[in-house]
Amino acid sequence: MEFLPRIELITVCDEQLLGIRENMHLKFIGSQLIRHGLSLTQNIVVQDDAEEIKDAFLKSWVRSDIIITTGGLGAARINNMREVIGDALGLALEFVPKVQEAINADFQSIGRAVGKRFLRQCYKLHGSEILCNNFGTAPGLWLEHRGKILIMLPGMSSELNPMFNNEVIPRLQDKGLLKPSHGYLQLRTIGIDEGKMEDLLEPIFDKFPGLSINYCLHQGILDIRLSSGIISYSWEDLKKIGIQCQELLQEDFFAFGHETLSDGIFKQLRAMEKTLAIAESCTGGKLADAFTNIPDASKVFVGGVVAYTDQVKINMLDVGPHLIEKFGAVSAEVAIAMATGVAEKFSTSYGLSVTGFAGPSGGTPENPVGTVYIGYYSPSGTWAHKVMFPGQREAVKVRAVNAAFDLMRRKLAQDNFEDFFADCDIEQHLE
Repeated sequence: MEFLPRIELITVCDEQLLGIRENMHLKFIGSQLIRHGLSLTQNIVVQDDAEEIKDAFLKSWVRSDIIITTGGLGAARINNMREVIGDALGLALEFVPKVQEAINADFQSIGRAVGKRFLRQCYKLHGSEILCNNFGTAPGLWLEHRGKILIMLPGMSSELNPMFNNEVIPRLQDKGLLKPSHGYLQLRTIGIDEGKMEDLLEPIFDKFPGLSINYCLHQGILDIRLSSGIISYSWEDLKKIGIQCQELLQEDFFAFGHETLSDGIFKQLRAMEKTLAIAESCTGGKLADAFTNIPDASKVFVGGVVAYTDQVKINMLDVGPHLIEKFGAVSAEVAIAMATGVAEKFSTSYGLSVTGFAGPSGGTPENPVGTVYIGYYSPSGTWAHKVMFPGQREAVKVRAVNAAFDLMRRKLAQDNFEDFFADCDIEQHLE
C-alpha cells in the first residue's frame, strides 16, 4: 500500500483566534499539497505564547511525519518560534552570516538602517537548511531530524506562499513524497445542484469501482474531484473519466483544474480579439476585481463603473431616469441599460452589468432581498437575467458575480463562437 505521510500544520496567530483574520495558511497549504497527492491531517491554531507553542509542537512531533509551522519567525520580540522549537528538540541555534548580509542589502536598497531586532532572524536550528525569502526578511527553515521533517514558514502570506512553492515543494519532490502527476482531476461546474450531478454522473462512476469522488460547493460553483481511491487508477484513466463527465454535463461544465469563470471568459474574448467593460451596483467592484487579478487583463478588460446610486447610473452610464422611475433601479430594463451604457461609454464589444438588493435591507414585494438582475450587451443583442440568492450580504455579492460570468460564458457559446474548452487538452488547464 502506498505510504502517505501524516502532515500537521501549526499556525501561530493570535488574530485568527480573535476572529479578525482568516486562516489563509490552511487554505493555501492544503490546496497546494492536495494537488500533489498529499493532504493535511490536522491544523492547530495557537496563541503566540511559548508554552502553548511548545505543547502543540511536541504533540504533533510524536504523531506526525511532517510538521509545518507558520508564524513566529519575524523580528519582533514576541516572535520566538525558533527558540521554542529548538528548546523542545534540544537543538542549539546557529548564526547564519549570509542571512544577515541579505537583510543588510534589503535595508540598504530602501535607505534604512537595520535595527538590532532583525538580527534575531539570522539564526537557524542546528542541522536545518535556510528557505530563502525573496519577499521579506524572515527566512524559513527545513529540518530533517529523527526520521521526521519540520518546515518552518513566516506568517505573512505574501512571503509564505512563494516560499512554499519555490522552496518546499521542490524539496518534497526530491524526497519522493509527491506524486509525479496531479493528485486528482477536478472538473468545475455551475448551474447544477449536487443531487442532479450525482444522478447524471452515477452511470459513469459505476464503471470504475473504488474511484474516489468528492464534491465541493462554493457560492454556486460545484467542483468534482476524481482521484484513484483504493484502486490505483492512472492519470490517463482519470482524464478519460473526466472527459466522459464533461460530455454529459454539457453547458454546466466550464473548466478542468482550478481555472475561474473570469479566466475562461478572458481567454475566449482574447482569442476573438474582443473587449469588455463592466457596470455594477450591488457587487461593489467585485466583477472588475476578478478581471484585474488576471495577468494581461488589459488586452480584454477595458474598465468598469461602480454605479451604486441612481444618479451615477444616469450620469455615468446614460441610464434613462424614466427607466429607473418606471421599473426601479433593480430591474431587467435598468440592467440592460447599464450594460449597454458602459459598452458604449468605453467603446467595447461587450458589456456586463449587475444590479440588485444584496441586503439586509431594501427589496420590494416583486424583488425581495437577494434579487439580482444581470445585464448583457453583445454584438448579437442584449439580454437580462434575474436570479435570487438567499443568505448574507457578502454571499449574495459573490453569487451574483459568479452568475454574471456564467451568463456571459453561456451566451458566448450560444453565439456560435468556438467553445474554448471543447477541444483543449486537459493538461493545459491544470498548469
